[in-house]
Amino acid sequence: MLDRDEVITLLRDCEVISVPYGEKNTLKEGTEVEVMQAMGGSYTIYTSEGMFRISGYNADAIGKEIEPPPSVPTNISDEEYESKIWEQMRTVYDPEIPINVVDLGLIYTCKIKKSNANEYSVAIEMTLTAPGCGMADVLVEDIKERVAMLPRIAKVEVALVLDPPWSMEMMSETARLEAGLI
Repeated sequence: MLDRDEVITLLRDCEVISVPYGEKNTLKEGTEVEVMQAMGGSYTIYTSEGMFRISGYNADAIGKEIEPPPSVPTNISDEEYESKIWEQMRTVYDPEIPINVVDLGLIYTCKIKKSNANEYSVAIEMTLTAPGCGMADVLVEDIKERVAMLPRIAKVEVALVLDPPWSMEMMSETARLEAGLI
């Protein structure tokens, strides 16, 4: 369980990404941090230097267990592929908003093509909550990695599109309820 008031001292130097700028940085051992969000296998922390994202493979630096990647089914029928891709995308969370990118309404399209070699190519169009968001590359890579975990995925392309611009109306009803908007 996440205790938002808990101050943790970093147990070792730790690679982080600044939020919302997306710049790589290293926080030094002994830095005091407060965990603001723990979702999708990463942590959003706050320090006196600002807000940062710690990947799950660095969770031990804040005294948490390193999170394994989400489990992925190994035998997926052709009929199940699209729903499994959407499930994988739902494991990616915006580092500032505790809602996954699908329910947040950031995924505009997901096109799947099956090759003669029984492999899949996936083309995804997504947007951002704000056009200048520095976390764009991080979110794109997270989505690519999660979808590519599925068996028989040969290629994953994620294109950022800013038209139409994102608005809160694009959020799922569940997401709006979680965010306290309804």
